[in-house]
Amino acid sequence: MQPKTIQRPGLWPLPRWLWGASTIGVILVALTVSILRPFSPRQSREAVIATITTAVNRESVTVQVEGSGTVVSIDNVNLSPKTTGRLSILPVEPGDEVKAGQILAKMDTSSLQAELDQAQALLVQSQADYAKVVAGNRSEDIKQAEAQVVAAESRMELASTQLARYQTLAARGAISQNELDQYVSEARSTEANLRETQEQLAEIISGSRPEDIAASAAAVTAAEAQVAIIQTQIEEASIRAPFDGMVTQTYATIGAIVTPTTTASSTASATSSSILALSSGLEVEVDVSEANIGQVAVEQVVEIVADAFPNQTFEGRVKRIAPEAIIENNVTTFQVAVELLSGEDKLRSGMTIDAIFISDTIADALVVPTVAIATQNGQLGVQVADAQGNPVFTPVTVGFTQNGATQILSGLEVGDRIFLDFPDGKAPSSAPTPF
Repeated sequence: MQPKTIQRPGLWPLPRWLWGASTIGVILVALTVSILRPFSPRQSREAVIATITTAVNRESVTVQVEGSGTVVSIDNVNLSPKTTGRLSILPVEPGDEVKAGQILAKMDTSSLQAELDQAQALLVQSQADYAKVVAGNRSEDIKQAEAQVVAAESRMELASTQLARYQTLAARGAISQNELDQYVSEARSTEANLRETQEQLAEIISGSRPEDIAASAAAVTAAEAQVAIIQTQIEEASIRAPFDGMVTQTYATIGAIVTPTTTASSTASATSSSILALSSGLEVEVDVSEANIGQVAVEQVVEIVADAFPNQTFEGRVKRIAPEAIIENNVTTFQVAVELLSGEDKLRSGMTIDAIFISDTIADALVVPTVAIATQNGQLGVQVADAQGNPVFTPVTVGFTQNGATQILSGLEVGDRIFLDFPDGKAPSSAPTPF
């Protein structure tokens, strides 16, 4: 069936569907014109200002200071012998838990044992000599000395009797003076011999002289000291754990010659002067910037995230703060030691971590986006929108900065709108320097 047409004076006949389409087109054009119609100048300016500024407000903020650091051992030492020697026993391996006093290694002591046997023999000999000197002479020796005195007395009496007789003969002229002199000399000799034997008897009865006893005692002391020295060397050949801990590294193997030097203290590298490394306990050393160190205090709570466990947060507490700063590449930081309250069973020495120091909560802190802060003519400040929407540089005093926001201590009020960007042609003539 053909569609009906509507006859209008002076118009070409049109189908009904074309009239309906024309009506819809007119409505769409009217809506488009309405939408694209320019805002009023005031409406357009307020809309633009609203998109490039933000209002200053107050928030309840918990101050957090961030830092990075490393897990370290609290006690860490390399163990070595006191004297050069050959390693004979090494019963432990890296990862073994040990107790204080436990033997961790032994050096060869065969030569020391031979020296000890010799020193002990000398000690026994010196002790016997001392005992002999202190005890004095035997009764047999005393009786023998007494007999020698009696014999000397007899010889002296005989010589005296003969001398008296020959003196009488000499007075009568029966013998010459020379013969008499011989008998005088013999009598004197027997008298001297008697005195000598008497002194020997007295010495034997009284015992050893004090100086002989002292010399013998000194010999015993010297022998005992030599034995003690060698015994100490043998004891020191057994390397014992100075504290409870874990063996972290072994540097020597059985049969190796270990020569201790002054560098064998707590270095973490293999060296011929060390046998093994022992560590105990874990803590975290965190580098905190100079600007944020004032927000860190002893006993402060710390949240720790290790690169090895990115989805876990461990707890810690500030143990100590270094009294002196470290300056590297013109960056000043302070080292903060953090005691671990959890995670000691998972964290290992040398792991890299990120730390967040949780400080006090500031109620109603006035904060602004950090990107809005800049320096102009050497002053920190922000660009504040005036009543006409123009940027006006306003100096401010700032507090902490975290998570892209900065605390404003003075210079702004709640409700002030600060510029985050500038409309075309409205940038300040003196461009600020980013904060």
